[in-house]
Amino acid sequence: MSLEPSIFFDEVNERQGVFHRRTFILGGFAGLGVLALGGRLVDLQVAEGARYQGLSNSNQFNFRLRPPPRGRILDRNGIEIASNRPNFRVLFRKNESKDMDDVAETLDKVATLIPITDQKKASLLKEIANTPKSTPVAIANDLGWDEFTRLNVRAPELTGVAADMSDARVYPFGGAFAHVIGYVSKVSAEDVDKEKGPDGKPDRLLLDPGFRIGKQGVEKSLDHQLRGVPGGQKVEVDSVGRVIREDPAGDIHAIPGKDVVLSLDADIQNRALEVFGQDSGAAVMMDVRTGEVLCMLSAPSFDANHFVSGIPGPEYRALADYDHKPLLDKALSGTYPPGSTFKTMVALAALEHGYDPKTTHTCNGVFPFGNHVFHCDKHHGTLDLHGAIVTSCDVYFYNAALFCGPDRIAEVARRFGLGQIFDIGIPGQHKGVVPDTAWKAKQFAKKGKDVQRWYPGETPSMGIGQGYTNVNPLQSCTMVARLANGKKAIVPRLIRSIGGVAQPSGASVPDLVADPAHIEFVRKAMADVVVSGTAASTAKLGLDPIVMAGKTGTAQAHTYGGGHGAHGAVGAWELRDHAWFVAFAPADDPRYAISVIVEHGGFGGDAAAPKAREIMRVALLKDPEVRARIEHPLPAPQIDPNAPIDGVAPPPPSDLPGVPQQGPSGPELQTPTPTEPPA
Repeated sequence: MSLEPSIFFDEVNERQGVFHRRTFILGGFAGLGVLALGGRLVDLQVAEGARYQGLSNSNQFNFRLRPPPRGRILDRNGIEIASNRPNFRVLFRKNESKDMDDVAETLDKVATLIPITDQKKASLLKEIANTPKSTPVAIANDLGWDEFTRLNVRAPELTGVAADMSDARVYPFGGAFAHVIGYVSKVSAEDVDKEKGPDGKPDRLLLDPGFRIGKQGVEKSLDHQLRGVPGGQKVEVDSVGRVIREDPAGDIHAIPGKDVVLSLDADIQNRALEVFGQDSGAAVMMDVRTGEVLCMLSAPSFDANHFVSGIPGPEYRALADYDHKPLLDKALSGTYPPGSTFKTMVALAALEHGYDPKTTHTCNGVFPFGNHVFHCDKHHGTLDLHGAIVTSCDVYFYNAALFCGPDRIAEVARRFGLGQIFDIGIPGQHKGVVPDTAWKAKQFAKKGKDVQRWYPGETPSMGIGQGYTNVNPLQSCTMVARLANGKKAIVPRLIRSIGGVAQPSGASVPDLVADPAHIEFVRKAMADVVVSGTAASTAKLGLDPIVMAGKTGTAQAHTYGGGHGAHGAVGAWELRDHAWFVAFAPADDPRYAISVIVEHGGFGGDAAAPKAREIMRVALLKDPEVRARIEHPLPAPQIDPNAPIDGVAPPPPSDLPGVPQQGPSGPELQTPTPTEPPA
C-alpha cells in the first residue's frame, strides 16, 4: 500500500501555518512592548522632562533659607529706636551628620575653639535631637571677630558646623522705649502652633535659628509687617547633603521688612526717663492739635536688648519681683484713682447742668455727710468754683458732686476720654472705671440689691477722683488734650506710617460736645493753678512769656481718707499716695498736653509737677514757633562816636618829623622842611 504524498504535504503546511501565526502574535506583542517603551521614554524625556530635571536639580542644589532684615522703627524725626546689627554666629546642620555620637564629638571639637559649658553642651544636644534635619541649630551667637574667624577657618574640618553672619535686633536707647516698642525674642512652641498653615505646617521662617518674633508693643502688633519676605541661598550638595559649592547667581534675595515711623520724639522720651530716675510712674504727652503721642514712658524701665538673645532666669526674676514693677507698662496697663485731676470733669459737669460758678462754700477742713465725715487737707475758707479749682479744695467738690450726681459726672468724663480704649496700634490698654449707677448695678449684680444701689455717700468720693474711679495715664492725657483743644474730640495717634503709608490722623474726629465758655472757664482756672495755686512753686516753666496751665492731684492709694501724713508722702513707700499732674502749654495757645503720675509719690505738686515741667520744656524749646516767642534779640548798644575805642593804638606824637598830622578833616601829611647839611 502506497502512501499519499498529499498527506505529508498537508502536515508540513499545517505546522508551518501554526508557526507563522505564533510568530505574528509574538511579534505583535513585542511590537506593542517596544511601542509602549518608546512612548514612555518620550513621556519621560519630553512631557515630564522639565519635572524630572527639577527633581534632579533639587537633589544636586538646595536653597537655604535666608531670613530678611527686620524693618526699622523710627521716631518722628527719623531717629532709629529699633534697628539691626551684624551677628556673628555658629550653626550646626543636623543633615550633614550621621548620628548623635558624631554630634557630641563635633561639639567637643567646637568647645576647643570657643567657650561652651557642659550645661550648654547638654542643652544643645537635646535641641539638636528634637530639631528637624532641615533646620539648623545655633551653637553660639554674638561671637567676637577673633572667635568667628577661628571657627570659620576650621569649619571644613567640623562636620555640620558653619560660621556665618546674620542680623540681630538692637535697641539703641535701651530702656527709654522698652514698653512702647516692646522687644523681639526667640520663637516658642506656642508661637509655632499659632502660625501653622492650612496644611498643618508652620512657616519655615519661624524655625530659623536667627529669627526673632515680636513679643510686646509695636514689635508684637506689627510683627508681620516688620518681618519681610525670606530669601534663599543656592548651594550644591553631595549625596549626603554636604555643601560642595555655593551658587550666588542663583540666590533669591530677601525682601526687608517695612519701616515703621512713630509719632514719638526721642529727645522728649529720653528726657522723661531722666527726670523719673528711680521713681515709679508714667508720663504721656500729646500734640493737642493732631493727637500725636510725643512721649509715652513707663518707669522704671528695662533694657530690651537683654531679651533678644534670651534673658537669664535670675535677671528676669529680679525684674519681676521688684516692687516698682519695671515690666508693667504703667502708661497703658496701670490704672489709678485720678485724684484731684478729676475735679476738672466735675466742674464741667456742674457748669453744663446749670451750676453758678459764683456759688460759694466754706471749707473748715471737714465735711460731715450722713454718718461719715469727709476731710480736706486744709482750711480753705470761703471759695467759689474758680478758687476751688486753683486751691484744690475737697470740701467744695464734695458739694459740687452732690449737685451733679454720679451719672452726669460719668457722662462728661467719658466724653473727654476717661474710661475709653484707644486704637493706637499696640495692645495692653486697661479701660479703668468711670462709675455710675448703671455700672454699679451690673458690677455687683450677684451680690444683692442692697449692694447694687448707689448710695449718696459714694458721690462725694467720686467728686474728688476717689472711690471706684480708676484711669490710666493715656486717658488722663487725652482728657487734658481735649480740654486744651476745646473743639475736637482728639484721639491719641502713635503709628505715623507703615512702609511709607501714612496712618489716619488723630484729628480726623467729630467735634467735642461741650460749651466753649465752660471749657474756657476750666482752662483759666488751670492756668491760675500754676500762677498762684497748688503748683505755683514747682510748675513754672521759666520761659517767659510762655506759661503752663495744669491741675495737681493726690490720689489715696492705700485708704480713701483724705489729708493724712503730709499729703500722703510719709511712711512706707507702698502705703503713700500717688502723685498726679496734668497740664497743657502754652496756656494762651495750647499745643502740648501732658499727664504724669508718680506712684506713691505723695503730693502731686511736689512729686509730679516738676517732672511734667522738665518734659514740657523740651517739647516747647523744640517747637520753632514757640521758640520765636521766647527768644528776643537784644538791641544793639548805643556807642558814642567820640568815645575812645578799646584795643585801638593811640595816635603818635604830632611833633615828630614825617608823622601825619590830624587835621579837621582827617590826617594830613606834613612835609618836613629841608635843612642844609652841616659845614
